[in-house]
Parts: sequence; C-alpha cells; structure tokens
Amino acid sequence: MLLTADDLQAIGLTLRLAGIVTLILLIIGTPIAWWLARTHHWLKGPIGAVVALPLVLPPSVLGFYLLLAMGPHGFIGQFTQMLNIGLLPFTFWGLVIASVFYSLPFMVQPLQTAFETIGERPLEVAATLRASPLDAFFTVVVPLALPGFLTAMILTFAHTVGEFGVVLMIGGNLPEETRVVSVQIYDHVEAMEYADAHRLSAVMLLFSFMVLLVLYAWRPNNKKVAAI
Repeated sequence: MLLTADDLQAIGLTLRLAGIVTLILLIIGTPIAWWLARTHHWLKGPIGAVVALPLVLPPSVLGFYLLLAMGPHGFIGQFTQMLNIGLLPFTFWGLVIASVFYSLPFMVQPLQTAFETIGERPLEVAATLRASPLDAFFTVVVPLALPGFLTAMILTFAHTVGEFGVVLMIGGNLPEETRVVSVQIYDHVEAMEYADAHRLSAVMLLFSFMVLLVLYAWRPNNKKVAAI
C-alpha cells in the first residue's frame, strides 16, 4: 500500500480543515480586502499591518497567544464556555480558528490587489446605470476580480494544508481530531519511519507543484483582466 491508513486519515482531515478555512476566509476576507482597497482612513495602515502580521510572525508565537485566548481564562475561551461549547484547544474547531488567523493575509492581500487594479471607472459607469453598490459589486467587481478570487482561494487552501507550527501548538497530535498531514510527517520522522515520511512528503511536494502550476497558468488571464 502506498500510504498507510493513518496517512489517508490525516490527508482527509487536512483537506477538510483547508476547505472550511478557505470558505470562512472568503466570507470574512472579502469585505476586509474591499475596505482596504478603497478607504483612505488613517486606520488602513494599522489594520493592513495586523492582517499581514502572520506573514512575519513566528507560528509558535501566534499559536501561543491563540492558545492563551482560547484557554479557560482567555476571551475566546470564556465566550465558548458561556455558550456551553467548552474549550477549543486540542479540538478540530480550535484548529479552524487558529488557521483562519494564520491564513488571513493569503486571502486578503490578493483580493485587495485585485480590487485596487479595477479602479473607480467601472463603478462610476455602474452608478450611472443606477446600479446599487451591492449590485455593482456582484455584477461588475466580482467578474473583473475573478482571477484575484481564484488566486486568493488557492493560496489560502494550500497555505492551510501546509501549516505545522500553529497546528501543533493549538491542536497537538490527536488521531482523527487534530493530526493533519504536516504532523503525520513529523510523527513518521520521529519514529524513524523514513519510507512512510518520504511517500507522504512526496504527495505534498506534488500537491505544492500543482498549486504553483495553476497559479502560473492564471497569470495571462490576470493580465487580460488588468488590460480591460
């Protein structure tokens, strides 16, 4: 067998995590990116810096503070306990929340760039045709920014799949609950199961290559949209 049952389980859990995180960030990140692309408010800089913080912050640092926030004395932990949900560390949904924070810039920044590229002219034309702002967004902005949406979703999905530090800090290593692919590879190496680690790593290498191939294939389309 090419991959073990535990490997397949870790892959399934990882894909589920990445899919949910990508969907959540698409909903959350789109209005943030739209606001950052159009506002001249003095808060644009600070908020943009907060969004980009996971790009430069060590994952262990982000994971540590999220662990405190989700703990029994943290604001997230107190809120979830108030709702009788319990504590989120070392659960799948704890991983989801941590991954949303960690992958936020990979959704917001490509969308912000796509929105800024569109400019004001298409929206002004839509306004002269009496389109509401919401109408103009879905009928004008979304089609023009479609390559940006696809790039953001692919990068967010791929980045979530490759997470390790934050996942290990928040989720630990629980089979069927928080043991994702990156942790599974670490387990194989720690147990000196190098053949298993090699096979699973090769799958991840192929996945990463395919992601980059798709992104580069979209580059010509991005140029055509920008020209329009």
